[in-house]
Amino acid sequence: MPRFRAEPLRHLAQAIFEAAGVPAEDAAVVAGSLVGANLCGHDSHGVMRVPQYVDSLRSGLSKAGVPLTVFADSPAILATDGNWGLGQVQAHRLLAALIPRARELGVAAGTIRNCGHIGRVGEYAETTARERMAFFGAANSHGAGRRVVPPGGIEGRISTNPICLGAPTSGDPVVLDFGTSAVAEGKVRVHFQQNEPIPSGWLIDHTGAPTTDPGVLYGEPPGSILPFGGPQMYKGFGLGLLIDLLCGGLSGGSCSNPVFPITGQGNTVLFVVFDPQKFGGVEHFLRQTDGLTDYVRTCPTAVGTAAITLPGDPERASSRVRQAEGIVVPGGIWERIAKTARELGVALPPEVDRLASESGDG
Repeated sequence: MPRFRAEPLRHLAQAIFEAAGVPAEDAAVVAGSLVGANLCGHDSHGVMRVPQYVDSLRSGLSKAGVPLTVFADSPAILATDGNWGLGQVQAHRLLAALIPRARELGVAAGTIRNCGHIGRVGEYAETTARERMAFFGAANSHGAGRRVVPPGGIEGRISTNPICLGAPTSGDPVVLDFGTSAVAEGKVRVHFQQNEPIPSGWLIDHTGAPTTDPGVLYGEPPGSILPFGGPQMYKGFGLGLLIDLLCGGLSGGSCSNPVFPITGQGNTVLFVVFDPQKFGGVEHFLRQTDGLTDYVRTCPTAVGTAAITLPGDPERASSRVRQAEGIVVPGGIWERIAKTARELGVALPPEVDRLASESGDG
């Protein structure tokens, strides 16, 4: 499979978005987000999304160069409309508006409706942590994307609804970012595009039977994704349900409902930023987060466990490896990216082209 260094891949993604009509600054934000997700090991939110985003722009489902419109504004609350702009662009705009409000008031909450796919939610927690602030974030699929079944059901009723919590320490932040389903839909799509089976416990078919065929999710009638939690998946579904209710209800957008097609075009978003300085103080907060994370890391380990892993550690470890060794892009995904580039008249940068050729897929 082709393997690429991060910067040439980011430049290529940015060039493709610019050729599709996205302003250069916005294209850089989206390209950086996608390649950043690949570096962190979350390929489901990485450059595999480039053709999808371009198709959405071509069809008019997503808009390039649109503003983030404020429709309700109070000192600690900002409700906005993304005008179906690219999600990473609009989400970072919201976060940039919330951070100074939280610094002044201690807490600030914001929402977006009519927003494109915002990508990996953990990147917003990481941005907030650099400001020595804590973060809560969640999203639903704006009424669509209903691929997750309630326990005992055989037809999807809610979307995969990610939740993210982040806390700064004196060193690396602790960032917990996960979907409330057994797996992100994008990870199923990766297996589908690579024609590979999925692990058991991810999907059921339309009759409720377990399956390892990722294509079942995209068939007619479609299969469904299970909630996370295994035997106690009612916990995952309950959390996903509440996220759907809060994101859709508070944003002025939509909760999951049968009016929308299963294939969605974006998210409603809920972000909350906390400034510890206005609570117990930043120094106290960092003493506590440093103390607890150190205490957890020094826990005696079971046989076969090399070290205790905290939320955010796997992403940082993956990023170090992939910065050094490159990002693997499966051949089928690379072909779709290259096809999109050719259609838009974007030449593959020589370094990217050479790396692909060296891998046998160029």
